[in-house]
Amino acid sequence: MMLDRAREIYDRLVAWRRDFHMHPELGFEETRTAARVARELEALGYRVRTGVGRTGVVAERGQGAPVVAIRADMDALPIEEANEVDYASRVPGVMHACGHDAHTAMLLGVAALLADEAFPGTLRLLFQPAEEIGDEEGLSGAPRMVQDGAMEGVDVCLAQHVDASMAVGDVMLGAGPASAGVDSFFVTIHGQGGHGAFPHLTVDPIYLAAHAVLALHGIVSRRLDPTAPAVVSIGSLHGGEAPNVIPAQVELCGTIRFMEPGVQKQIHAEIERALGVVRALGGDFELQFEIGCLPLINDAGVVQVLQDVCADLLGAEHIEEGEPEMGAEDFGTFADLAPGAMFCLGCRIEGDVRWGHSPRFDIDERCLPIGTAVLAEAALRLLHKMQDPQKNNFSVGSDRSATG
Repeated sequence: MMLDRAREIYDRLVAWRRDFHMHPELGFEETRTAARVARELEALGYRVRTGVGRTGVVAERGQGAPVVAIRADMDALPIEEANEVDYASRVPGVMHACGHDAHTAMLLGVAALLADEAFPGTLRLLFQPAEEIGDEEGLSGAPRMVQDGAMEGVDVCLAQHVDASMAVGDVMLGAGPASAGVDSFFVTIHGQGGHGAFPHLTVDPIYLAAHAVLALHGIVSRRLDPTAPAVVSIGSLHGGEAPNVIPAQVELCGTIRFMEPGVQKQIHAEIERALGVVRALGGDFELQFEIGCLPLINDAGVVQVLQDVCADLLGAEHIEEGEPEMGAEDFGTFADLAPGAMFCLGCRIEGDVRWGHSPRFDIDERCLPIGTAVLAEAALRLLHKMQDPQKNNFSVGSDRSATG
C-alpha cells in the first residue's frame, strides 16, 4: 500500500522538511530551496527545469497525455521563530510559519515514490515560489509560473495544505468553492493641512478618512447580496506625525475577498463609490487596486478521487467535509486553468495547537508520509482514469464555471 511505502521513507521526509525549515527563504528568493529541490529531482531521474516563475522548479516523468500536475509552495514568512528546537530557523526574521517546508518535502516524497512507477501519460511536479506575496506588479508565484508555461497541457492539478487545527491522520476536502479570491486596495486621501488649533482653516484628511472607513465597512452589509460571501477589511491607516498638526494627507489600505468574479467587480465599484464621501466633504482621493489571486474551486470529479484515496488509505471516518473560507490561496490560479482540488492535511501537535503565521507554528511530522501517500496514489489513479475516461466512468471540469 502506498502509505506503507511512504512510511518507509519517513526519515528522508523529515530530513528534507527540517533542512528547508532551518533555511527559510522569502517569496521569489527561494534560490537555495530550489537548488536543493532540483538536485534531489535530478538524482531521481526526473526531467527538471529551473527558474520557472523566477525561482520555481518544474519536474516531469513520463510522456504525453494525460498530464497530472501536483503543486507545492516553497516560500517562508517574515516572522522571527520562537520555537526552541534543533531545526529552528537559522535566518533572522524569517521562518516557515505556514508549512511550506512540509509541502515541499512531501512533493519530493511523491517524486521518490513514483520514480520507478509505471503509469500512462505525464506526472508534472510544480515547486512554486511566492505563494505568500506578490512581486512589483502584484503577481504571486502561481501566475508567474503559468506565464512560463508550467500549466501547458495539464489535465488535472492537485495540492494540499497542512492544517494545525486537525489531528494527524485526518484530512478535509470538499467540492466547490474552497477559498476566496483576494485583491488589495490602496487609498491616499488628500486634504489641506494646518495647525491643530485652527481646524476650520484646514480640510482635515483624518476627519475625511473616518467617514471613508465607515462607508467602506458598509459595503458588505449594505451594498452586496447577503448570500454572496465577501469581505472588505482595512488593515492600515496612517496620517500625521504630531499631536498639534493636521496633516495634508492620510493613507489607508485593505483587502477584499470574494467567491465570484461578479462580486469582485461590484466591490471594486463600491469602494470607489464609498470614497466619494471624501470629495463630498471637500477633499480628494487616489485609489489603486492590486489584483491578487482567483477563488479556488475544487472540481467535484477530482475531489471524488481524493476522497476514495483517503478512504482507502486512512479510513472514511478520517475524512472531514471541507467548507468555504475567506482565506486566499493562489493554487486557484492553477485550478482555473485545469480541473483541480486541494485538501487539508491534519498536522496538529497533540495538546498544543501551533497556529499558522505565528512564531510558534510547528507540525507533528507524522503527517508527512500521509500527505505524500495521498498525493502519490491520487496522481496514479487520475492518470489511469484519464487514459480511458469512458471506461472508468470519469469526468472532470463540469463545475468549473464558478470562476467564470
